[in-house]
Amino acid sequence: MVGVDLTWLGLHHRDVSGRQMHDLLQLRHDVFVIEQDCPEYRDIDGLDIADDTHHVLGALDDEVLAVARVLSPGLSGPRPRIGRVAVASAGRGGGVGHQLMGQTLTLCQRVWPGQELLLSAQAHLEGYYAGHGFAPVGEVYLEDDIPHVDMVRPA
Repeated sequence: MVGVDLTWLGLHHRDVSGRQMHDLLQLRHDVFVIEQDCPEYRDIDGLDIADDTHHVLGALDDEVLAVARVLSPGLSGPRPRIGRVAVASAGRGGGVGHQLMGQTLTLCQRVWPGQELLLSAQAHLEGYYAGHGFAPVGEVYLEDDIPHVDMVRPA
């Protein structure tokens, strides 16, 4: 995947096609439920189509390889919140995750300029997110039996 140029889309939920929504939900299911062995994980929570939620999708040809969701302020606290960040196994190891975060941060700056950003990271990815300007706040906690830490990126 190194050097592969994905097609990137940053879309308000109302602009996500039915096929794109299917593909992003399928990718998230494959990663969060199947790969991480979390059959109780409640991915579909109603927030994908709430308020001003935005989605970032990275695709190669017609295959969605990377996704992220950004909740608008007020849906999960007073600031935009990045979540549901996932890269398909076929897209890992070549920088697709870093491209995804770059695209997500660009979307946040365009839609919510100058705002602090929040996310809940799996603890083993703390360094990855730190490389994108996020710093941990608070203690590590368990979510779906996976250690997580809240992180913030200053405005």
